[in-house]
Amino acid sequence: MKEEYFQTLKSIETEDWLDLHVIRPICFLLARFFARFDIHPNTVTIWSMVFGVASSYFFAQGCYYYDGMQGLIMNIVAIVLLMIADIFDCTDGQLARMTGKKSHVGRILDGVAGFVWFIPIYHALVWRFYQHHEIEFSWLGISDTPENALISTVVVYALGIVSGILGMGGQQRLADYYIQVHLFFLKGEKGSELDNSTHQQEIYDQLPANTPVYERVFQKSYVNYTRKQEKVTPQFQRLMARLREKYGSTDDIPVEVRSEFHKNSLKLMKWNGLLTFNFREGFLFLFCLFDIPVENFLFEIFFMGLLYLYVNRRHEAFSRKIADSLK
Repeated sequence: MKEEYFQTLKSIETEDWLDLHVIRPICFLLARFFARFDIHPNTVTIWSMVFGVASSYFFAQGCYYYDGMQGLIMNIVAIVLLMIADIFDCTDGQLARMTGKKSHVGRILDGVAGFVWFIPIYHALVWRFYQHHEIEFSWLGISDTPENALISTVVVYALGIVSGILGMGGQQRLADYYIQVHLFFLKGEKGSELDNSTHQQEIYDQLPANTPVYERVFQKSYVNYTRKQEKVTPQFQRLMARLREKYGSTDDIPVEVRSEFHKNSLKLMKWNGLLTFNFREGFLFLFCLFDIPVENFLFEIFFMGLLYLYVNRRHEAFSRKIADSLK
């Protein structure tokens, strides 16, 4: 069973401690259960979206400070629903590797699942601030008038947009990319899901005329997703271009080049893991339980933003160094 479990992981190197020892074992048992009933991984992904979106209703409620025990229960329900969504989102990949039911649509669905959760959750947090802002107003010395509440909510909504699009969205998109890059240099092209926007655009352009609208929308969104990943990694794109130019097929990249990249990438995996869901999820839960959810936006913009810059610049630096050595 232990060997079967490890076979459902992308790689031990790309899993953080909580995932490897707590989340992934639970997901493995769920994957075995779903496999027994021939449930498709994409179905599990959709379920994760449903649970994630459902949690937004409960996150919109004040916690103990504002609504007493009822508020605390509502927030605990929100946390449980989002944890289930996260577990299901992890289960779909292990189920796909266990059963061999991998699909291009599944890869796209898995990439957008988190965004589907957080759009309604972030809106719920803004609404919650509009209803319950006594703590923040007392800290800032702001009078609790309808006008001040409305103006402050507009500011918080702007923070939510920055936090969601440039913060959580960009950070998790980069983290996912670096995981696939790491797997590419560790296992080769067949052992990773490293995609590029040019190839994804070709897939979109070649879709038959009778392709369902939802599949076209998913594919087009994935083209944009990969373009954004490439835009913030110019030195890595330069490295890949040089490798293709010098060695032709990426399968012919020398072992010493792969090893050098892998060694540098491995050092960043523990920091890259903090950009994924588990770390930020814990802070979201704490902020909500303490009735200061708006601080989650500030946490993602500033603290997580600094972590994002650190990981990105370190990765770009050694990508540049390896590319220069190929002259």
